[in-house]
Amino acid sequence: MAKTVCRVLLIVVAVLVVGLGVWLAWANKALQLNTYAVNSTCLPESFDGFRIAHISDLHNAEMGKDNEKLLALLRQAQPDMIAITGDMIDARGTDTEIALTFAAEAVKLAPCYYVPGNHEARIPEYPAFRKSLAALGVSVLENSSAPLLQNGRQILIAGVSDPSFDTDFLTDDSAIMAAKLRSLDIDREQFTVLLSHRPELLDTYAESGAALVLTGHAHGGQIRLPFSSLDGVGENAAQRIMEVRNAGTILSVEEL
Repeated sequence: MAKTVCRVLLIVVAVLVVGLGVWLAWANKALQLNTYAVNSTCLPESFDGFRIAHISDLHNAEMGKDNEKLLALLRQAQPDMIAITGDMIDARGTDTEIALTFAAEAVKLAPCYYVPGNHEARIPEYPAFRKSLAALGVSVLENSSAPLLQNGRQILIAGVSDPSFDTDFLTDDSAIMAAKLRSLDIDREQFTVLLSHRPELLDTYAESGAALVLTGHAHGGQIRLPFSSLDGVGENAAQRIMEVRNAGTILSVEEL
């Protein structure tokens, strides 16, 4: 009897492990389009209905040949701009060509703005990668900003590089990020979209004066199980968004 119970338990565990492995393999390349409406009194009327497609943490992934499935989803969304918030490549197996091939097609759909993440900070190829992105027409924002014009009015697209580019292992990430944001000197009277990689620096972003903050890094949850996220950011992002709405900033965390 005991042997039978053990065999049954082993079979159940094996099925669960295989099932979890299949789910993780699917979820790693699953595509999901989430839509958020943003309202702001400082947004010019000419930007009413303006659509931003937000992509982050591709990590060399390919959704279809040359990322055609992802590009098809972008075409469906019909964005006015594309924000890419870091980790286009993976430092554990860098292949910049996959990211550059995607970027070459993405810029044909809408103006693209990019900030680097922690994986870009870890690779020696990053300077060449950044130069190649710029050559394709991607606006690389590293502690800098660029105006975006529409019908004679403008908003500002600002971007900061990941704190790991500047870490000295003594200063914490929030202090590093605060210094980057101070250098941008964001005008609170102008609608500013801030691009960054780290979602956990929520309070620091809220103090910057940006009207909209787009981040990545969390992959829908630092620890993910089917139908759940254990870091309080991914699928539970709505609660975090509401927490900063009174501060005039919305944190949008996307996983594509």
